[in-house]
Amino acid sequence: MQTKTAEAKMITPYIAVNVAKFIRSTSRPHFPPHRKKKNGNGNTSASPQNLSHNLNHKDWLSPNQVLEIFQSIQDPCSVIFLWNQYTARKDYKPNEAIYTIVINKLGQAKNFDAIDNIMGRIKHERRCRPLSDHFFYNVIKIYGNVGSRIKRAIDTLIDMPKAYRCWPSVKTFNLVLNMLVSAKLFDVVDEVYVRATMLGVEIDACCLNILIKGLCENGELEAALHVLEEFPKQRCRPNERTLSTLMHGFCKGGKVKEAFGLLERMEREGIYADTVTFNVLIMGLRKQGRVEEGMQLLETMKSKGCEPNEGSYQQVLHGLLDVGRFLDAKEFMSGMVKEGFNPSFASYKKLIDGLCNENKIRDVDWALKLMVKQGFIPKMGTWNHVLECVFYGKA
Repeated sequence: MQTKTAEAKMITPYIAVNVAKFIRSTSRPHFPPHRKKKNGNGNTSASPQNLSHNLNHKDWLSPNQVLEIFQSIQDPCSVIFLWNQYTARKDYKPNEAIYTIVINKLGQAKNFDAIDNIMGRIKHERRCRPLSDHFFYNVIKIYGNVGSRIKRAIDTLIDMPKAYRCWPSVKTFNLVLNMLVSAKLFDVVDEVYVRATMLGVEIDACCLNILIKGLCENGELEAALHVLEEFPKQRCRPNERTLSTLMHGFCKGGKVKEAFGLLERMEREGIYADTVTFNVLIMGLRKQGRVEEGMQLLETMKSKGCEPNEGSYQQVLHGLLDVGRFLDAKEFMSGMVKEGFNPSFASYKKLIDGLCNENKIRDVDWALKLMVKQGFIPKMGTWNHVLECVFYGKA
């Protein structure tokens, strides 16, 4: 008991000072940064009124002059008014650059109905030469990623050869597949995939990787393995991304043994296992509480010339914390910091809570100092836990 009291007297000043700092910092009133008001002397050359005047003051405008007008638009919501004004001109003759800047501005304004109308005009007017795959890639990206209009993205892809006289590249095709997987529309993925031949797309490894990703996320691991067997049929070779995606699916499903089987396959086929691959396996071991094996795998990856990253160390650290090995976690954290990697805020919190529960005051003091040194500010709950440990010897 005397030792405990002595430790408390020694450590209390450091903790008390930091608690006081924390209370002062959280009790200060917050004033938003002062913002200067804009004066009325700004440049108004890009106002809708002036741009409208520019579209009207000449009987003939070159495509470059039209492009400059649309590039000058600062308010995306005004682009549709100017576009309608331009389409009414006798010299209306848009090109790909003009279409692109207008559609980009409409995307910023979230005016997807107007984009639909322009795409319809392109189909029927055909006033400019066939547009490039790059143009349609951009339109599809706006539909899917900005507007969440995935059906319109799919329709645009399918319409490209006949309606727009442009064959999609495999990059554009894969963009749509990836959108569908991200949106978890797994049933539609297959419907688009089977259209590859009709669209003139030659399947590549990236395309098959996207299918594997979707199947793994949907828990269809056997089907994902069947896609793996499709690689040689499509004259493709699986890469580290292919197999690490499968490994992640197996580890997520608790099939760590099967995941390690894929690692052995990588070694047999001469595929380099990168940091992501090893991190997936360490995570799988951690989820099963196999901490020692995770630590061994960390050393194995180093011996194979694969440099671990912060995520590698973080997975092992969390594994030690998960099973309550707090002193081992402290030692591992110390080594991690020496290697130049910073533990997360959650790691510090969990370590300090665990050490407090075991009344390890000196170790709590060490972790707290390191946490603050790294730039983290412990929350009030953590300070309360620390003070209870110091003064009362209990959590």
